[in-house]
Amino acid sequence: MSKVDWIAADWGTSNLRVWGMSQSGTIVESAESDCGMGKLSRTDYEPALKALVHPWVTGPTTVIACGMVGSRQGWTEATYATVPCETSPSAFFAPDVADPNLDVRIIPGIRQMDPADVMRGEETQIAGFLALNPNWDGVICLPGTHTKWVHISANEVVSFQTFMTGEMFSLLSKNSVLRHSVGNGLDDVGFKRGLDEAMARPERLAARLFSLRAEGLLSEQDPDIATGRLSGLLIGAELAGAKPYWLGQQVAVLGAGPLAKLYVDALATQSVPAIQVQAERATLAGLTAAYRKYKE
Repeated sequence: MSKVDWIAADWGTSNLRVWGMSQSGTIVESAESDCGMGKLSRTDYEPALKALVHPWVTGPTTVIACGMVGSRQGWTEATYATVPCETSPSAFFAPDVADPNLDVRIIPGIRQMDPADVMRGEETQIAGFLALNPNWDGVICLPGTHTKWVHISANEVVSFQTFMTGEMFSLLSKNSVLRHSVGNGLDDVGFKRGLDEAMARPERLAARLFSLRAEGLLSEQDPDIATGRLSGLLIGAELAGAKPYWLGQQVAVLGAGPLAKLYVDALATQSVPAIQVQAERATLAGLTAAYRKYKE
């Protein structure tokens, strides 16, 4: 096994991912578990971390962590930086750790007072993207359960806005009357139709949603088309609400897989070319930049 010089950790609500890193920022080892913040009490964090990294730790080792591990319900609360602020952390927060070989430091999130908004973990992805793309100005979209639109200028987060689009899709498709109408696939034509409907008349969203159920009853609409339309309606309403962010801006979408591609395709229909960047690569670049700053 190659020597691990330090450890990067992305600790979310559902999962923990760790990477054993060299001083140069190369991945030496990696591991993950389902021991996310949502399953842990405060005393569970150190054992959950050590269960993954114990074989790598042969002496004093720094761990740089981001995400929900720094929330109020996390290992220790890493209080927020307030916009406008630099993307690199201005402070690190240390939880109580019994193992003398582990020096754990948590990156704080970012908050916005008006309109009220918060992020944890995304700030590290943003810092990593900017480390990979120096002097980049524009808007970064981070799709997910709670999608964020972030205005970046001069390496600072100027403002941001969160949309609960992913959570709404999950709730509507699994726990509402629409569960009887949607399928497991996502039809591209249905997505485009829903997107166009929502962009044209976002105030009609609630009515359009019920029409998915009605069309399933009256015309036996294909469930995969209904799924595509549901996704298109919700993302379209989000794009309409986020228009002050992306209109006339350079846009980057941080994320891998189908969801990020949906956002890239949706923006393309509005004549907004967006670059797509793998989120894990940005996260590791951000954690590496934070480690180097901590060691300065």
